[in-house]
Amino acid sequence: MTCSAPSHRRSFLAKASALAAAQVACALPAPTARAAQATLVGLSAVEAVAAMRAGDLKCEEYAQALLDRSASLKSLNAYISQDRDAVLEAARAADKKRASGATLGALHGLPVPIKDSINTKGLPTTSGTPALRNFRPKQDAPVAKMLFDAGALLLGKTNLHELSFGWTSNNLAFGAVHNPYDPARIPGGSSGGTAVAVATAMAPAGLAEDTCGSIRVPAALSGIKGYRPSKFRWPAEGVMPLTTIFDTVGPHARSVADLILFDSVVTGDTRPAVARSLRGVKLGVIRDFYYSDLDPEVERVTDSALGRLRDAGAQLLEAPLPELEKLWQVATFPIIQHETRPTITEYLQTFGTGVTWDRLVAEASEDIKRDFGLFVLDGGQFHAPKEVYEEARKTHRPALQNAFRRYFREQGVAAIVYPTTMIPAPPIGQDMEVEIRGKKVPFYVAMSRNIAPASTAGIPGLVLPGGLTKDGLPVGIEFDAPVGRDRELLALGLVLEHALGPIPVPNV
Repeated sequence: MTCSAPSHRRSFLAKASALAAAQVACALPAPTARAAQATLVGLSAVEAVAAMRAGDLKCEEYAQALLDRSASLKSLNAYISQDRDAVLEAARAADKKRASGATLGALHGLPVPIKDSINTKGLPTTSGTPALRNFRPKQDAPVAKMLFDAGALLLGKTNLHELSFGWTSNNLAFGAVHNPYDPARIPGGSSGGTAVAVATAMAPAGLAEDTCGSIRVPAALSGIKGYRPSKFRWPAEGVMPLTTIFDTVGPHARSVADLILFDSVVTGDTRPAVARSLRGVKLGVIRDFYYSDLDPEVERVTDSALGRLRDAGAQLLEAPLPELEKLWQVATFPIIQHETRPTITEYLQTFGTGVTWDRLVAEASEDIKRDFGLFVLDGGQFHAPKEVYEEARKTHRPALQNAFRRYFREQGVAAIVYPTTMIPAPPIGQDMEVEIRGKKVPFYVAMSRNIAPASTAGIPGLVLPGGLTKDGLPVGIEFDAPVGRDRELLALGLVLEHALGPIPVPNV
């Protein structure tokens, strides 16, 4: 179904582009020619909402298209639950609301996939684990309620790495999520389902969540955009936690403009995001940390992406940040390991799940039992004792935050740029060890080394597709900015997106 017919929708893309221009002041060519040839499912959130607000596209028609797309790609296992009838009923109600002349929200009629660790009363919140299979929260998480209050519809709850404790989304309880570029490979995690839904046009944008890379890793490996806000910018209440120090909710999308739209709705920050040019913009390259020991194809794609940024006028400044190497692990993992049990226990009690910690672990999949036994439970081989946790929280993490503040101040860069992960997506099941340049590397290092420092420091991160490997797998490029400079980072993302250019969509 194309956007240009029938006649009652002939003008909606023009109006959508006009709204996009109003919301995102950007001195870049408008993508109207591309959008005019797109199918309904290919619309961005900005375009779709503008069309539905204008009455040029029925909410029910749009929801039907996304539901049909989701059904046709069920084998990718992006969703744990969907209620087709409820989605269409909500879409019809949105159409009636517009017809009545009522004030419409910024996300009017937009179906949104939400990671199944974020509480919703409309569908169960399983967190991808068997003990919570039938848990239906009494209230929506604040971040979900903000979207719904702005007119969004719950499209479904997306699959994830069980209890968000991993980077693969190979969920043994609800089935593995499959990478749309190669279904035999992981999409990244833990928010793999949302990333796949967005990458394959089951929806233009969705909600994910990030403790230590769970927004950015799947964005990178699935070829989409992902934004981790500064800590505390987005509310994290009503979300299955791992640590209150790192956890944050954030969006996945296929366009930076859609990330900006979601950020405006959640934060109330409606200042225009102005992106003019990369000329003279300083980007930091910390070569000895983020660029060491990369997979050759990740290195090649990253170097090519840096070349395009340089050609667009960006200044790439190379300077070290020595603290990263000595702090990234000791400031990160003891906090996650020590806080997982108490924060999950509090969640289970606060939201009336009827499930205890002991039952949760007893019914968990074998890989989660193994990992909890190693890292989370007292006496585990790698569990951080209290004194190590306290040192990480009170000494190492503040030292890392201070190091980033000093780096940004002294170097004067708008953002640090680097490849999000050390490797492209590995095969499903290869989650203990990978090979890079003939050397065995722990899987967790390959996934987390580059993204852990930003998580620990609480600074904002934006992932954009940088290109494809020779095997056709996406490589993500991350841009991290000073804490609190989210709006500036997103505005910069508009011009970075243009300079990097698109990558081929998955052939599904």
